[in-house]
Amino acid sequence: MALIQAENLTKIYGKGETAVLALDHVNLGVDAGEFVAIMGPSGCGKSTLLHLLGGLDRPTEGRVIIDDTSLADLPDKALTELRRRKIGFVFQFFNLIPVLTALENAALPLALDGAGLGAAKARAAEWLKRVDMGNRLANRPNELSGGQQQRVAIARALVAEPKLILADEPTGNLDSRASDEIARLLRQVSDEWGRSVVTVTHNASVADYADRIVMLRDGAIVDDRRRADREELTVQAAPAALA
Repeated sequence: MALIQAENLTKIYGKGETAVLALDHVNLGVDAGEFVAIMGPSGCGKSTLLHLLGGLDRPTEGRVIIDDTSLADLPDKALTELRRRKIGFVFQFFNLIPVLTALENAALPLALDGAGLGAAKARAAEWLKRVDMGNRLANRPNELSGGQQQRVAIARALVAEPKLILADEPTGNLDSRASDEIARLLRQVSDEWGRSVVTVTHNASVADYADRIVMLRDGAIVDDRRRADREELTVQAAPAALA
């Protein structure tokens, strides 16, 4: 059963002759614990789709359903609460607060949701340890590498125990080694911690870790392929490459 479902999702920016069709009746389901990578050329609608899935923007047509709740039916306050409790966000440039430590950054979602500061920090410390940042709790972002900052951001995304993680180019600001480490960590988020993960990426090496790769072009899904199908194609192509 799908944890998140997009139905006929359409987004148009502007009006009249200047209108731009960013998404064109997209249908997409993501199961609980599934890792999905969304790929495609620049301007194809990847980030727009992610923003609509996360309730950061509202569609022109269609709807998004998360855990049996239609986002279109929610007023702004309820939508904010759903995002805070059921969705974790990871961004390309980490979006950590410079004056806060890793522990304080990771605890922030719980603190904003009304949890006591002690409880929030205890949960944050637990998640930072899980992402191999337990020895950097007191460090501020400028004292961490890019890969370490992204680990803190992932811990922050997980601290409220959401069912869904949305990652927008999470390796776009990292070197190849750190990119691979973050991709493996997102795989762990899906496999070991049971979260659904949807990531937008230009990096084929990152997408290789996903259960599915969804290709967008001109605002529409043009391919949706599971890992088993990709592996079968690779095996079939091998003899031809050796011929």
